[in-house]
Amino acid sequence: MSQPKIKSVHITNYYHKSSGGISTSYNNLMAAAERHERYVRLIVPGESESVEDVNPFARIYYVPAKQSPVFDKRYRVMMPWQYMVADSIIRKILLAERPDIVEITDKYTLSIFGPMVRKKGFQQLGRPMLVHFSCERMDDNIGSFLVGGRFGKWLARRVIGNYILPSFDYHIANSSYTAEEFYDSLSATKDPRRSDRFLNWCWRYFAAPRVDARERIFVCPRGVDSVQFSPERASDEVKRALRERAGIPLDSTVLLYAGRISPEKNIGLLVDIMRSLSTDERRDHRLLIAGAGPKADWLKEQTDKYFPGKIVQLGHLDKETLASYYANADVFIHPNPKEPFGIAPLEAMASGVPTVAPRAGGILSYATDENAWLVEPAGEEFAAAIRDILDDDVKRDAKVANAVATAQANTREASTDRLLATYDRLWEDFQDRNELFTNIEESKEFDFVTKAINAPPGDEILAS
Repeated sequence: MSQPKIKSVHITNYYHKSSGGISTSYNNLMAAAERHERYVRLIVPGESESVEDVNPFARIYYVPAKQSPVFDKRYRVMMPWQYMVADSIIRKILLAERPDIVEITDKYTLSIFGPMVRKKGFQQLGRPMLVHFSCERMDDNIGSFLVGGRFGKWLARRVIGNYILPSFDYHIANSSYTAEEFYDSLSATKDPRRSDRFLNWCWRYFAAPRVDARERIFVCPRGVDSVQFSPERASDEVKRALRERAGIPLDSTVLLYAGRISPEKNIGLLVDIMRSLSTDERRDHRLLIAGAGPKADWLKEQTDKYFPGKIVQLGHLDKETLASYYANADVFIHPNPKEPFGIAPLEAMASGVPTVAPRAGGILSYATDENAWLVEPAGEEFAAAIRDILDDDVKRDAKVANAVATAQANTREASTDRLLATYDRLWEDFQDRNELFTNIEESKEFDFVTKAINAPPGDEILAS
């Protein structure tokens, strides 16, 4: 008799059905649910309460939520009282679904769910395996929206090390760059002033698993739809239509950026790049932007002031249109050196467009000097790379061929297969060592600093 399939519920504030890297990842996961015939549920914020059956194995619950008061106000945010209070809407959903795994993708308003379940604040649910998925770094978020510098990093490390890490059974990150924040928050070398006594108190208070922290951290990169995003979409007709829609000359060099127009995306670099390229007497460079966000008006002001007409904002594009525009642009540029993973550059590479990006962040999970132009995040550096792409046909063709091959090795099917296999491995470990994850009384006296944080390296469980 075959083993019953594991049911997982994923709760996140970062979901827009048709846009965003995180949304794309969840859409891919729901497609994989049908392929593997296992039940996946998604709980996300919406304007009103509703349920959507995506396929026979995947369902989305929309929970009424107000717009975010901080960060990007286009997003809606579910708040703690929507799952902490008896008979609240998220509690009702979870009791109806009875999941084996609950995964939280949020470090802010949803993160209290972990401690609540760990400390038996939701006993009707039983004890599902608790997973925290990290799609971005807290220090980067705080630095972009609240306070940067050393204080911002200090604050993020305290929250991650003292609160997030002990609050869940396992942690999955979308790249090594994102996962690095977990390790840094526990490193006595990187944080020499940390209080081991307070750290130990926090882990005891949150009833952390009595397991080496390194055995609870995993990396599962995301993948690209290599069928939808393909060089085969390149056509003279689309190239002409793209330029006509943007209102630019047919002989212009088309640079493309796809993503949020938001502070954490390092949007200011786009202005620096175009200021450098606007003096180029050989070519007319135009930057087309697919996306929207809180810095859209600022970007328009900068364009009108320094190089009128050189940056054209197209707004949000559906996936089909975006896929066609990727394949018919001359260069794709990605300005963010702190990108957690970066699905847009991978989509661009899959589409056969030369890609320029900073030599930093999560994109280094797949971007190399053999398949992309990796440079320092400075206007002149990006401009030089763009000129190199346009001037050297041999190098450009070789790197583009490598980029397409890289994307085909990192498909959404391969990535979701790895992710589901990781859930299965974690579930097996959670069952085998259940007492180490669930015994609250033993956690109250356990020396976490010595035995779970600073423990000598042993045989670690790792995900590729």
